[in-house]
Amino acid sequence: MYESYYGFSGSPFQLTPDARFFYGSRAHSRAIAHLTFGLSQGEGFVIVTGEVGAGKTTLVERLWSQLPQDTYTLVRIKTTQLSGDDLLRLAMAGFGVEPSGTDKASMLLGFEAAIRHHQQIGRRCLLVVDEAQNLTLTALEELRMLSNVGEDGGAGLQTILLGQPQFRRMLASPDLDQLRQRVLASYHLGPIDAQETRAYIEHRLGMVGWAGVPEIELAAFTSLHRHSGGIPRRINRLCSRVLLFAALEETNTITAAMVDSTAQELFRDLEGPAQSNGHAAASTYAHSHLHGSGEAVGRNGYGDSALITASNLVERVEALEATTARRERTFQRLIDILSHRP
Repeated sequence: MYESYYGFSGSPFQLTPDARFFYGSRAHSRAIAHLTFGLSQGEGFVIVTGEVGAGKTTLVERLWSQLPQDTYTLVRIKTTQLSGDDLLRLAMAGFGVEPSGTDKASMLLGFEAAIRHHQQIGRRCLLVVDEAQNLTLTALEELRMLSNVGEDGGAGLQTILLGQPQFRRMLASPDLDQLRQRVLASYHLGPIDAQETRAYIEHRLGMVGWAGVPEIELAAFTSLHRHSGGIPRRINRLCSRVLLFAALEETNTITAAMVDSTAQELFRDLEGPAQSNGHAAASTYAHSHLHGSGEAVGRNGYGDSALITASNLVERVEALEATTARRERTFQRLIDILSHRP
């Protein structure tokens, strides 16, 4: 909805990875360089790790858009709660292998024949496995064995493993020593800093025709980085909600206060209300009076803890009322917009 209000040609902050919106931050550019170097070796494994939403999948989308499509055959496996045999079956299906039988030996023979056929016609096979931290040690060992497939001394398959930070700890297992020896390049993708967060946001907006409207105040960019932690997917989610709020409020300026309010609302929607200091104060008050701790009582007879509790409760009620009023305005605005659609 905010896209039409601001005249954008599309959604700048969609959560689905899209190579067209790739922003080459320092970290992402280095990761691409590691991937490119690894592929240039023509064998082994390349590993990229990073937090959820750091942009690992987008990296592969970007890399694939730059590779010659007539030279590479790419297969991606995104579901990794698999046994070693199931992983083999998925890889085979991706490369178009029809096994002659259901036993392991038949599957491996069919896979090897397919990979060698690609080699003979001048194509390179690239297997990308996402969420690699969910793989079992047996499945990882299966991947290592598949990396040996080839002919005339040349490897027929290269593998890119994408995983969350804990995957690096998995790789330290003594059982994976042989796989580690085949890792040609490894890179950990961290968050982007405040300056690059602003550049990232402006880049994505520019891709859909943003010409400065809405204006985003400098302090708002700072808040966007603080609340997202510099993780691209979190930035996208927060920016999308902020733009929606701004459009519903019919404003052409995004402020830090708007970002803070939207981030808090988004957190409550996704995480639920956290225990407030008021609850803790109430517990302290009840404990002291029930057990006779001798805490001083103020002139109103309730003590300091009760005063703190009442103050916090007032703040919470005011915040809830403000959020409710804002949501009512949002819903009314949505009804108005939808009622005028043909």
